Amino acid sequence: MPGFFTWISGLFSPRQQPAAHITETRLFNPSQGEHSEQQSLESNVVEQLEEHLFCWLLDIPPAKLDQDYTHQERALGELERRLYHSEMEELPRRPGSLPMLMRSLSSETTDRKQITDIILSDPSLTDQLLQVANSPYFRPGDHTIESVDQAVFILGLDGIRSVISAAVMRPMMAARNSREALFAQRAWRWGLTCARASELVARIHRDDTSAHFMVGLLPALAYITIRRELTRICRSQNTGSEPDAALLRVALTRYQWAACQLLANIWNLPPKYHAWLLSAERPAPHQAHSALTDGLLMGTREVLRHARQRNLAEADVQKIVHLTPEQIGSVRTALLKMLQEGKSPQPGT
Repeated sequence: MPGFFTWISGLFSPRQQPAAHITETRLFNPSQGEHSEQQSLESNVVEQLEEHLFCWLLDIPPAKLDQDYTHQERALGELERRLYHSEMEELPRRPGSLPMLMRSLSSETTDRKQITDIILSDPSLTDQLLQVANSPYFRPGDHTIESVDQAVFILGLDGIRSVISAAVMRPMMAARNSREALFAQRAWRWGLTCARASELVARIHRDDTSAHFMVGLLPALAYITIRRELTRICRSQNTGSEPDAALLRVALTRYQWAACQLLANIWNLPPKYHAWLLSAERPAPHQAHSALTDGLLMGTREVLRHARQRNLAEADVQKIVHLTPEQIGSVRTALLKMLQEGKSPQPGT
């Protein structure tokens, strides 16, 4: 894949051209094909879903997404510069043991003791793992999981893969004010749901489930990173303590995939992660949806439905997700169970 690796190396080169010179893509990108009418219909539906997601994450009505943000526009240029020159200040910490863990979890010969020893060598990851393992999203019963060995035993290697991936995202939940906290909490719930959906779709396609859980978390982690960085920039430029919602919407839309690639790059994730992200960002002509794309679509739709937000009609879901009705039903049932077992949200949270 020489073209792919050239693109990746160029993306993080200091000489990278500004994002304004690159065709802007959205979170959900239908493949380009011959059936332009179907493509147009699918594009309209997924744009609606993305708008509903932004309204929920930013806690605003649709009209505010298009408000004037020119008084803060200079912040976008600085965000772009930091992103493409590797000068982001709000990047999440990568656990030092992550590369070794990812290799071990991908090996069929790895046993429970090896995984436990690797986790215990990183005190911060140990603490995060136990917090996440005891959250309603993952704990299989009413008993508290008190040790890493117990977590690995109870959850199994497949379950521990997902918990470790989620634990990586946990430190980004710290917030400086109530609006940032609300955004981080919603992005966290959205990220876990999309990660789980990507994992389920990958299982249907007999693909790597644990890797798809991890890559399914990256868009939400990129959203939190972009918001925090943009807030830092706005404060330094004295344009307000918080970026306007319309500015955030533009920043998230324009830089979400570049931020995902940067996170995968600084965490030294395997090349297949970059390939999946690139395939979701710029699907090839006539390309069927990847497990990541269908996972993002299903996860977004279901988390919005559970939060009682504006959403897509049932018929529209079947138009945009490349799964059979039976497969859609199976994924939805698993996601609903996960969301219901989590802390019951108040309407709109």
